[in-house]
Amino acid sequence: MTKQIPNIFTLINLFLGCIAIMYALQTETISIYVGDDLSTHYNIPERLTVAAYFIFAAAVVDFLDGFVARLLNATSEMGKQLDSLSDVVSFGVAPSMILYQLLRTSFIKEETGLETSVASLFPAFIVACAGAYRLARFNLDTTQSYGFKGVPIPAAGLLIASFPLILHYGNSIIDVSEWLTNKWVLYIVIALVSWLMISKLPLMALKFKDFTIKNNLPKIILVVITLVAAILLKWLAVPVVFIAYIILSLLYKQK
Repeated sequence: MTKQIPNIFTLINLFLGCIAIMYALQTETISIYVGDDLSTHYNIPERLTVAAYFIFAAAVVDFLDGFVARLLNATSEMGKQLDSLSDVVSFGVAPSMILYQLLRTSFIKEETGLETSVASLFPAFIVACAGAYRLARFNLDTTQSYGFKGVPIPAAGLLIASFPLILHYGNSIIDVSEWLTNKWVLYIVIALVSWLMISKLPLMALKFKDFTIKNNLPKIILVVITLVAAILLKWLAVPVVFIAYIILSLLYKQK
């Protein structure tokens, strides 16, 4: 029974990811007035912020399942595969649904947005596909214990999940709302995040081999950046920390 406890955490991760997708799909109807008399109705995202919160909650549980598995010495091949399947949903499909809705919003803002083909929204799901590929490769690679090849799917998922929260809560230092509802910016984000996941860039794992400052300097710097950014930038801290993580990993990559 003890060996199933980590799997229960993993299934909770999956459950939260499914709820995130449900909220990302919820819409409300608003009216756009064309000319003086005609009004056209269409749907826009209603609860993307709630979906984002569930993705962040899934990330917490995802961390706990690995921690509990090591604590109880209950790691298993089944748990490894189940974890990957859950991560695809929570940090691949759910964030892709957020991107899908943000792309819809970006097109709706345009004068001819309602005439846009639905195929223009399909690139949002490239993120889920790239994440699935990255997880499959990770499961076959035994060299990624203290470092990653490519951005882990939870990091990519949390980056995307932060977008609705940034839009909802805003930021007094810098306003990026126009960027996050611009289709070209979103397409670039999709391409860049997908490439980062399937790439073989050497990135650090947030595990401590020992307690020396020398060996953990980039992680300590990242923690400081995270704390300062969280205080000053609110949810905009997530993209800042994501970028800092990649830069620090490349600057301090293991020889």
